[in-house]
Amino acid sequence: MPKGSYSGAGYLDINRTASGKATKYARWLDMDSAILKTVWTEPSSSFNRTYFCSNPTRACTVHTASSAPGAFSATFSFSSLDGLPTRNITCLDTSTIQLRGYAASPGMLYEILASIRHAGPAGSSAACVVDGKSGDAVLVTKGSTEAWVSWVGGTEYSMETGNAQSREGERREWAGESHWGLPGSTGRVLAGHGQKMEKTKTTAELRKEYKTDVGNPYLEWLMFNYGRYMLVASTRSYLPANLQGVWARDAGAPWSGDYHANINIQMNYWFAEMTNMKVTSALWDYMAKTWAPRGAETAKTLYNVTRGWVTHNEVFGHTGMKALEGWNPAEWANYPESAAWMMIHVYDHFDYTNDVAWWRSQGWPLLKGVALFWLDHLVEDQRFKDGTLVTAPCNSPEQAIVTLGCSHSQQLVWQLFEAVEKGFGASGDRDTEFCTTTEIETKKLKLDKGIRIGSWASFKAKWKPEFDRPNDLHRHLSHLIGLYPGYVLTNFKAPTGQTQGIPKLTREQVLKASEISLRSRGDGTGPDGDAGWEKVWRAACWAQLQNSTQFYHILTYAIDRNFAENLWSLYNPFADDPIFQIDANLGYPAAVLPRTLSLSDALAVTLLPALPSAWASGSISGARIRGGMTLDLTWLNGKAVRASLRVDSTVRYARQVQLWYGGKLVTAFSATGGLKREFSF
Repeated sequence: MPKGSYSGAGYLDINRTASGKATKYARWLDMDSAILKTVWTEPSSSFNRTYFCSNPTRACTVHTASSAPGAFSATFSFSSLDGLPTRNITCLDTSTIQLRGYAASPGMLYEILASIRHAGPAGSSAACVVDGKSGDAVLVTKGSTEAWVSWVGGTEYSMETGNAQSREGERREWAGESHWGLPGSTGRVLAGHGQKMEKTKTTAELRKEYKTDVGNPYLEWLMFNYGRYMLVASTRSYLPANLQGVWARDAGAPWSGDYHANINIQMNYWFAEMTNMKVTSALWDYMAKTWAPRGAETAKTLYNVTRGWVTHNEVFGHTGMKALEGWNPAEWANYPESAAWMMIHVYDHFDYTNDVAWWRSQGWPLLKGVALFWLDHLVEDQRFKDGTLVTAPCNSPEQAIVTLGCSHSQQLVWQLFEAVEKGFGASGDRDTEFCTTTEIETKKLKLDKGIRIGSWASFKAKWKPEFDRPNDLHRHLSHLIGLYPGYVLTNFKAPTGQTQGIPKLTREQVLKASEISLRSRGDGTGPDGDAGWEKVWRAACWAQLQNSTQFYHILTYAIDRNFAENLWSLYNPFADDPIFQIDANLGYPAAVLPRTLSLSDALAVTLLPALPSAWASGSISGARIRGGMTLDLTWLNGKAVRASLRVDSTVRYARQVQLWYGGKLVTAFSATGGLKREFSF
């Protein structure tokens, strides 16, 4: 059954006749206030226009003002996205326009209401009228000094029940003075790396001049903050951010504008916790209300597993393997690891915030449900007969070979079980048998950890049997998930006598093999795709390996090749019609920020592990660290100058913290609630 595509409803068009040539034109987005502004001058008057959206009211407003009384006249009309069926546009009352239509079959009913008001001299007006040519209603203002148009929208879809239950009577209040609460959503994280503001050039000009390896600290700083802005803008509704955020170009978005749960939705949120963004509640609610209950049905139907829940790769309103008509190979559909990956984010939220109330009510039940599925889904390895537990069948995301014990799968389940062990104490769960003797502890010891070095000294890329080949330029780095965004490779420890499924390797050997494997995957431009997100992922991995040269090379290469003049990330940028994908925009801040490194037990904070020479001086304040801590850091000429760590007063569980800099342990201490530590170098 077709699931349809994510889509916007259309555009609000503003038409007017200028009094003459426009001069002094400027347009900019203020990312601190989330307000878009435009100014220009005509012979009759100067004009300024402001756009903003109010999160409390879920309404948007455009306000236009003229310096000369009565100089503004305009028509406001709706135009639909390409591909949407015919809609009706009528006057609801003398100042309100109503648009109603259906999304493409089997689409839902949607509605937009827009209201106009104005201020001006006697004789000025603003009203809803019917256009004689198109037959559609429009909003018209004449002879105004100021005009405001505010609009809201909704559908008949019920987020609670997952079907079209009528919400036609619902009306939201109009936007007034309240705004969308950007500072409250993003927290106060200020990052700088020696950038100098370029006031004489447009963003497009800066982007045209940008070169790989040369870079531009100002543009790189701008993109860091733009990524944060885009995530907030994409998460102000009931749904988490998808492949296009909220910027779908037409009614048939690429890949349906869905949630690819083998990298996309995860990358969208990689940086949310570390940059103090309060935007994940929609994500947790979506999992709890749709993924978990339907995933439990999927587990029973597809795997005969009666405990817990599972999802697959494309989870747009459903949890089963998404059927592509006439073509549905395992490399796209078979991905039961998706929920395990998302549980890393669930645990991270608790690890960064120490919000015990949320953990007990929502986080822990989600995590435990996925862990229960994997406890019952793992099987003993019957091919190598080494007594380990493996996933079977499995395939590395978007790769064709179906086998057992895929590195990606094994690393994810390993980290999932570690999250269970670390989070159990704060969960309030009294099911000790689940976390110890017969469940997590026992099966974690037997689990194949997905860490093997192949015949050419590289980390085995994908599978327990060796099918790897050098210089495989595949876009995904799934076999290195334990390097980034995970940590089971980064923080590898030599096995104890009781642990199975880990070869006798040192951490240095594992990281070296990871580096060889990462280098063999190329720069993120290969025969199977040319996307910004694959380059951003590589940059983050190089940062984890503390290779500042490779980190900055790949990061600047991504901007140079895959980011458009408006700083949107493009898939296949040199195609006739390149595709916007938001995940690289949102993954970019996560790649830029790994100046801290969190270990799985003792919390290690490493300062400036991969600082490129282009960012020789700078600072960051308000960055979040695991354990409910906040970091401020200043550096000059490539050297740390001072740092401070503050532990939230609400932290209930003390953590052992290590501070590292320049390869040396600076100090170790117990981070208790309210503690503050200052350091000079």
